Amino acid sequence: RIRQAAQHGGDSARRVSVPLAAYLTAWAILGLNLLTPGPNVLNTVASAIGSGRAAGMASALAVAPGIATWCLGMSLGVAVIFRTVPAAEASLTLLAAMLLIYFAARYISAAISPRKAGLRARGGLSLRGSFLRALSINTTNPNALTTWIAILSIFPMTAARATDVAVLALGSAGLGFVIHAGYALAFSTPAAARVYLRAAPVINGAVGVFFTLFAIKLVAPLLARALSG
Repeated sequence: RIRQAAQHGGDSARRVSVPLAAYLTAWAILGLNLLTPGPNVLNTVASAIGSGRAAGMASALAVAPGIATWCLGMSLGVAVIFRTVPAAEASLTLLAAMLLIYFAARYISAAISPRKAGLRARGGLSLRGSFLRALSINTTNPNALTTWIAILSIFPMTAARATDVAVLALGSAGLGFVIHAGYALAFSTPAAARVYLRAAPVINGAVGVFFTLFAIKLVAPLLARALSG
């Protein structure tokens, strides 16, 4: 019985087949994108300023299902690609590197030549209204498409099981909520929001440098393989 229980425990542990490092990499890329000023962040802060912290928290809560929807939908699409074209992994890795370079260029450009972000307080929003507004922004944001293409081009989808995708989706949703909830609580006053916007160029620059280095790390093995071949 002890041996059977140990074997059963081992089978249960193997239900998640993707290494922890792959999750951490995916969540790092997602988290850095979530930290930078964009439509989703500005909506959460504007809702908190204009309609109170509760409305800001409702906006933050809506980020979770929005991210989970993108994660599950894109995971299904990438899995179909890998099943149809098994050799597509190298091409998608190159695509991920190109997207990271694109993100890096955009963030570094925003750091060098910052534009004044439009932040208008959104007053009179109910909790339901804040939730639905944030959910619609999250699910229709075109930046989410490129972000998830980059993430899933790196994440080992060929080895992933349904439980791996579920862990990725739940972790991503939780990360999105935590970051936006932090924004809703910390920047719910106009003065605090202005401090954040003044720090935006530094945030953008740091994220841009990180994405550049990570893209180089992705491309280096492909170049070494091509040169050795």
